[in-house]
Amino acid sequence: MILYNVTISIDVNVEQKWLQWMKNTHIPDVMKTNCFIECKLSKINGEEEGGKTYAIMYTCESEEKMELYQTKFSSALQEDHSRLFSGKFAAFRTFLDVIETFNGKS
Repeated sequence: MILYNVTISIDVNVEQKWLQWMKNTHIPDVMKTNCFIECKLSKINGEEEGGKTYAIMYTCESEEKMELYQTKFSSALQEDHSRLFSGKFAAFRTFLDVIETFNGKS
């Protein structure tokens, strides 16, 4: 299992437009690639000057699906984001290998 985390700091002046676009367009488009089994959109708590920070975490079941996403889909999807919100965001991406999952159930 791989977690693909995208952390984005977005300018407060476009935050609501960006958030609606992420929920209604971008995340559904990413999920339509069938490379991920789940996505969680989170807002990072805390104050930031001029921007708000969000983490979008996609769950991928295999390295093959992650590679497929990167080679076939990610460039076009990232270009759409850059075109719409150019100069209004900073982003960084991380890939995490899940070692083990724990839950609160006995």
